[in-house]
Amino acid sequence: MSLPMFMRADDGCRLAYEYFPSGGKPTLVLSPSLGTAMALFDAQIDALSERYNLLRYDPRGHGASDAPGGGYSLDRLGRDVLCLLDHLKIESAHFVGVSLGGMTGQWLGYRAPERLLSLTLANTSAYMGPPSGWAERIAAVLETGMQPMVKPVLERWFTASFQREDPTEVTRIADMLAATDPLGYAGCCGAIRDMDLRPILPLIAIPTLVIAGRHDPATPAEHARLLADQISGASLIELDAAHLSNVEKPCDFGAATSQFLEQL
Repeated sequence: MSLPMFMRADDGCRLAYEYFPSGGKPTLVLSPSLGTAMALFDAQIDALSERYNLLRYDPRGHGASDAPGGGYSLDRLGRDVLCLLDHLKIESAHFVGVSLGGMTGQWLGYRAPERLLSLTLANTSAYMGPPSGWAERIAAVLETGMQPMVKPVLERWFTASFQREDPTEVTRIADMLAATDPLGYAGCCGAIRDMDLRPILPLIAIPTLVIAGRHDPATPAEHARLLADQISGASLIELDAAHLSNVEKPCDFGAATSQFLEQL
């Protein structure tokens, strides 16, 4: 893996990214979940880089990116992606987002469809209320830090069987979560707290794949079915996984994504 590069968004926030150009191929943007970073997609890099220029990044508040204080907005997270595309002079790209990344993708599909070739929305939702729950999580993280969050979050992110069978990978993701800046985590929680994308789903008019985790308690399969029902022409696939399906079922996730992209 290469070392991350950095650029500044239009508000001055420094964003970390890695770009794997393969020459003459379409770009595929990989956008990670709340509490993780670009390394969430380690298992997808080798297979996808054979067919696409890959661009993965740390959302603001995560990984090596800056973590400004205060609540962020989905508008801000989406414009960060557009800033990255502009910085690299990428006119349009495929977009794969997991959880928070999928929420960012929905915003892009509505607000900047001309920049997208397709959308893959994995383990995500158009609305994750009530806002009071996110307000409580923000207050807890700012008061006690990330460590108390790790165990309960991992129980939602992975099935019990995966936690037993692949403790090394679970530990890798746990370390990523624990290392997230509390200010950045809280900022992105603010974006989810204030989000309701349900009214705009019928206005997304680009090819879309929705991926659900059959055992996902964070963004249950019915959330995925709503996305697939409301986005015109969207297809839906359910994987035998919990919330981070690209980690728990990397081969199945990669096969579903590749098959969808190759049919476009």
